[in-house]
Amino acid sequence: MYWFLIAALAGYLLGSIPFGLLITRLAGLGDIRNVGSGNIGATNVLRTGRKDLALATLLLDSFKAGLAVFLITSISGDRNVGLVAGAFAFVGHCYPVWLGFKGGKGVATYAGLLAFASPLALAVGAPIWLILFAVTRISSLAALTAAACVPIGAYLLGETQFASILLLGLSVLVFWTHRENIKRLLSGTEPKFGSKAK
Repeated sequence: MYWFLIAALAGYLLGSIPFGLLITRLAGLGDIRNVGSGNIGATNVLRTGRKDLALATLLLDSFKAGLAVFLITSISGDRNVGLVAGAFAFVGHCYPVWLGFKGGKGVATYAGLLAFASPLALAVGAPIWLILFAVTRISSLAALTAAACVPIGAYLLGETQFASILLLGLSVLVFWTHRENIKRLLSGTEPKFGSKAK
């Protein structure tokens, strides 16, 4: 239990680093929360017109969950403890204490966790996201579909019960952070990639 508490705290602190906000401010673009959707993630950073900053945000938001998994697993010697660290990095990204618990939607951070902690889950989610995004050009639809399939697919491919349950919880959180996107998807007003935010 001691290790799980350390993992949760360390993961949360790593995940709560708002790279999108920091990068855009350092680039002289002001507060990313005043642009587009007001989100601090890579998709909204892209709305500034700076693809390089969006890519940097994507990679760093992904890496912070992966780093949490790697460090805590290495120190504790327990994969499950590392998974908890990665899960709380996701929570920290979505609800950072420094920004009044208003952060990103967690897709990049979730992907980083899968890359470091569950190749089986990544093997399920990545192709689904890529194919749907290529066909529809709607990032949220691709992300939600991939998130729905990840825990079930990973379990069927042999992922552990602990990891599968944890991934299920994270997928539910992805749906929660995308609740406004879901409303727009249902009403047919969700913008496609490349369209300008009002």
